[in-house]
Amino acid sequence: MASMTLTLPAANASPPAIPTLSSTHGAILALDLGTTTGWALRTSDGLITSGTASFRPSRYDGGGMRYVRFRAWLDSIAEDSGIPGAIHFEEVRRHIGTDAAHLYGGFLATLTAWCEQRDIAYQGVPVGTIKRHITGKGNADKAAVIAAVRARGYAPADDNEADAIAILLWAIESQGGVR
Repeated sequence: MASMTLTLPAANASPPAIPTLSSTHGAILALDLGTTTGWALRTSDGLITSGTASFRPSRYDGGGMRYVRFRAWLDSIAEDSGIPGAIHFEEVRRHIGTDAAHLYGGFLATLTAWCEQRDIAYQGVPVGTIKRHITGKGNADKAAVIAAVRARGYAPADDNEADAIAILLWAIESQGGVR
């Protein structure tokens, strides 16, 4: 998380308002991290767009090229839409295999370092929290998440984009988990 200086109020003063991740300035970016990264963006003027970005390496790429391309993609989002005020991402605690865990860790490390360098607030959102928010059921399958996102008027191309939209809707509607 980006560092923050806290100034304590005088003894008789009311406490300062605590900013939430979603109430900070700028856009809100939601990510489903992976080789095919789902993304959803609400710009500061309220426009919501979404899609996927592929970071599949070519056969000539070194092991770190997908992360170099991911960082460049983040830079292009910031250039096109402004520096996000907050980034929310799916926090995965269990992976099907070792390779998936390593890839997720690489994307997460790249994302958090990128955010730290730019003083962007970021937050991982547990998978169950996202599913429960969008479907009402914490263990909903991919088809249920896609259906729930479509019922809200969005047209995700796949489960990656649907997850990103669900994360964005959670961030907006729960004010980043602070009620």
